[in-house]
Amino acid sequence: MPSDDSLLTSLKLELAYFSGRAFWPGRDTASAGAILRFQRVRPRRPGRFQPLKRNEITPRFLDRTIRALRRWRYDIVGIDEACRRAVILEQPRRFVCLTFDGVDKGLLTWAHPVLSRHRVPFTVYVPTAFPDGLGEAWWLALEAIIARENRISLMIDRQERHFAVATTADKYELYEFLSGWLRRLAPPELTAAINDLCRRYSVDLAALSREAAMDWADLAKLAADPLVTFGCATVNFPMLSSLKDAAALREMTMGRAVAETALRREVRHFAYPFGDRDSFRRAHVVMAEQAGFASAVSAIPGVVESAGRTNLRALPRIDWDGRRHSLRAMRVLLAGGLFAPVQPTRRPE
Repeated sequence: MPSDDSLLTSLKLELAYFSGRAFWPGRDTASAGAILRFQRVRPRRPGRFQPLKRNEITPRFLDRTIRALRRWRYDIVGIDEACRRAVILEQPRRFVCLTFDGVDKGLLTWAHPVLSRHRVPFTVYVPTAFPDGLGEAWWLALEAIIARENRISLMIDRQERHFAVATTADKYELYEFLSGWLRRLAPPELTAAINDLCRRYSVDLAALSREAAMDWADLAKLAADPLVTFGCATVNFPMLSSLKDAAALREMTMGRAVAETALRREVRHFAYPFGDRDSFRRAHVVMAEQAGFASAVSAIPGVVESAGRTNLRALPRIDWDGRRHSLRAMRVLLAGGLFAPVQPTRRPE
């Protein structure tokens, strides 16, 4: 169920396309290109309650996207080439870099056949606890519980709270509230909260998480493709701003070490978990450099500028909303005319 804000954004994008405003000369003359962020690729599912649909695209849409990018004369490049173009003078053709966060099995089952058929490079950011079988996909458990139940009870701030979710609108509202609350918790509190909720409603969080994620054998199949680049996204995929600095740096360095050992290749690129303005601070940009990463991508919208104007360890990405099927909207976003300058916000320590 798209929100009013989502519908308004879609309307603005369509208006910008048909008015030509996003393509006026001089609006984005420093743009070298853009990085697209996808999370899950899978066929459409039935059902009215799908709060994670914003994070999903279909294999058909991925195919349409690649065809459109070539028709629009974008160079589809890997993350190494994207970083190179970010520090040199503007080139005649702009680039698009395709990136996938997480290790959802749909990447191997549904996305890779499309990517392989088109022979395009792509980047996968791996949170290493998930292929190890230890990650907790709390967002999937929360979706499953709210979809099934008409009443939800749980502890929030040491108080028992009760929520009636008889309608689809109620379910969407509760999912937004609880997912926002959970992701801001420190990892031990988040684990305690989601496991308590799963015990109450008989959801096997460990099995659900393993079923959804690729293991290292699956990633080895992807690694056989010379067009894939692997990055890491910490070990446990926590929101970095919920951690003390030492713990955040440890998540980065351990994630890289595990990925390099398992994949038997150098891992030079990083993705901030969640990656929006609330999930990481300027200090984490410095940590990405300390951890030895050549680049770090966010989910803050924007285009990559040329001639070193964009910090390689605070790269913006266009986080594609899977509820939006318009390639016209994508073309407007790639043009960059609607974006403000990208800088991670400073949060109170």
